[in-house]
Order: sequence, then C-alpha cells, then structure tokens
Amino acid sequence: MLPPVNSSHRRALDPINTPSRLLLGPGPSNAHPTVLEALSRTPIGHLDPLYVELMGEVQELLRYAWQTENRLTIPMSGTGSAAMEATLANTIEPGDTVLVAVIGYFGLRLADMAGRYRANVITIEKPWGEAFSLAELEQAVATHKPTILAMVHAETSTGVCQPMEGIGDLCRANDCLLLLDTVTSLGGVPLFLDAWKVDLAYSCSQKGLSCPPGLGPFTMGPRAEAKMMGRSGKVPNWYLDVTLLNQYWGSDRVYHHTAPVNMNFGMREALRLLADEGLESAWARHRSNAERLWAGLERLGLELHVPEHLRLPTLTTVRIPEGVDGKAFSLHLLNTHGIEMGGGLGALAGKVWRIGLMGYNSQPENVDRLLNLLERDLPAFRTGSAAAAPQPVAAL
Repeated sequence: MLPPVNSSHRRALDPINTPSRLLLGPGPSNAHPTVLEALSRTPIGHLDPLYVELMGEVQELLRYAWQTENRLTIPMSGTGSAAMEATLANTIEPGDTVLVAVIGYFGLRLADMAGRYRANVITIEKPWGEAFSLAELEQAVATHKPTILAMVHAETSTGVCQPMEGIGDLCRANDCLLLLDTVTSLGGVPLFLDAWKVDLAYSCSQKGLSCPPGLGPFTMGPRAEAKMMGRSGKVPNWYLDVTLLNQYWGSDRVYHHTAPVNMNFGMREALRLLADEGLESAWARHRSNAERLWAGLERLGLELHVPEHLRLPTLTTVRIPEGVDGKAFSLHLLNTHGIEMGGGLGALAGKVWRIGLMGYNSQPENVDRLLNLLERDLPAFRTGSAAAAPQPVAAL
C-alpha cells in the first residue's frame, strides 16, 4: 500500500506571467512574432515525414545564411555552447595542438573546452577591444604549427568584429583547420564561410536569427569532415557526435535523439524571414541602426570602447561614465522601463555596458527609445545625484 501524498511539499502557484521586455543586451534578443507563432504549433513526431521535410529546409536555409555549401550543416539540439563544443569534440584528438586567438571572454571558453578534450592548447591574446592582424596570426601559426586555429568572429564580450581577410588561406597553406565562432554575427554581419575558407563554424538561435535560445547552428566543411572521419577512436561526446547525427540529419534519417521539434519550427520560420528580407538587406539594416546608435551615444558624451572600423553592428560596448553605478542604472532601465542592457564580462566587468541590436530588435525606434532614456535618466545616476531606487523585478 502506498503512503499518503505529503502535501507540505506543494504550494499553489499562479499561471506563469512574465513581463514584457525589450531585450537590448548581448542576447537573447526578442523573437519575431511569426517565430513565436510557429513555436506554439502542435508538435509532430521527430521522424514524421513532414518534419523530415522541414529538417531539409532548415539545413538549406542555414547554408544560405552562412553562405556555404557544407553538407554537414545542422542545428544542434542545444544552445550555442553545445554547437561550440561540437566543433571541438568532433575534430580534436588527444595531443592535437589547438591555437586559440583570444580577443575576449568567448575565446577563453574555446580554450577551456579544447583542453577538456586533451588538446595541447596554446593561446595568444589581444587587449579586449582589439583584433588580430593577419601578420600576428601568421607568426603564431608558423611558431606553433596548430592542427586547429580557433577564433571568434564577433566577440560578444567586447563588441569587436575580427577581420577575416587572408586567414583561411593561411590555414590552408599550413594544413590547419579554421574554426570560427559566429554566435553574434550570423544574420546580422556579413559572413562568407566558403569564400573565407572556414572549416568549422557555429552560432545560436537567439541573436541575429530572432528565435528563442535552444538550438545551435553547426557547420563542418570537407576538410574538417575528413579529420573527423580519420579519427583513431570514437568522438568522446555521444550526444554531439556528428558521425551519429549525420545519420539523422543526412539521407538515412536514422533515430538519434528526440529532436526539439517546435524549436525547429521556430528556426525554420526565423531563417525563412531572413531569406525573405535578403542577407544584404539584413546586413545593411543592422549597420544602419548601429551607426544611428553610435552617433547618438557620442552626442550624449558617452565613449565607445571599440574603434569604429572594428565595431560589431550587432553588439556595441559603451564605457560607463566616471561616477556612475553601471549596474544600478541597468536595473533602473529594466525595472522602470522594461529594457535590458547588458554589463561587461571578464576584463570589462563593471567598465562597459553592452547594447545589442540583433535580428528583430535592430530597429530605429528601439535605438531612439534607448537614447532618449539615456539622455533623460542617466544624469540622476551620476555621483552626488539622488537616483531613483530600483523597483523589484516582477515575479514569474
């Protein structure tokens, strides 16, 4: 006989009621309404012929967004960090030399992940707010002779866009795979994986693609695929093993895991909207709105952290003015106006705000709204001013 249920472990909860937010931080961004509608559709089976057809459409649209013909282009069932790990798990064998060109926090994460797969990890680093020159990378590759050069195209922690000219040719000339983080660039910043000779790349669903977090776009070119297939042993991560996932996302459609069907509904619509707008138009929109933001911030006397020629159109770092409690002001924006603005990470913690204009959120009216609030409310947060106390965050 079962014991009676102990009701002391249960408390009554109201239905979930999240407040409306304008997400102008480093991610996630607000999802497009069409994407949210797709997410709410009735699920179908992950081996249903209709879903299998949709899988092919997602792959085709991802190739377009990345400008690649890579056969192995799929959305990993996991966030961008899962796709990040997949690039390393599938190609690293113990003892391989992985050279990580660090320009911020997420370069450090690449180095940490590579070390966990027993790579010989070597890092080179630039001050946070700068990028590598081709000459610096040439010297490092010649010195260390890596199997993989891993780098971040759009560094979310600093707002830097790493110039890519010549890096792919450098890697080809040195029999080295080029691995690229495009988490904060896919959909918002010009990307040409095949023309740049990138062998591995990953991204996320929740930034430039205007879909909620939960999927990690992943792509692997022929050189990386050959490296994976030539391994002496199994890929040391079952869930992210592309030799197995290829049977599900490839022509066989052999069961691997229960895919997040509705997330792929959303991804399909997000990518369709991007294709309908056109890549060049989307890139131009992001650039135009970023320039509107940069000009407005400078008019307010605020200092941008990154030189203009290296700035990301999707993510802007602005230095917190002397005497301002940056976290207090961010909480004020969130709790009073429902606007999220990010703080600094790592070496930039407490020194910058990070303002995201990604995907659906990259609109001139969002730029103007934020600039107006900065002009009106920021003076009260300077030293000696009586700032309004942040209000409690609404309960979920």
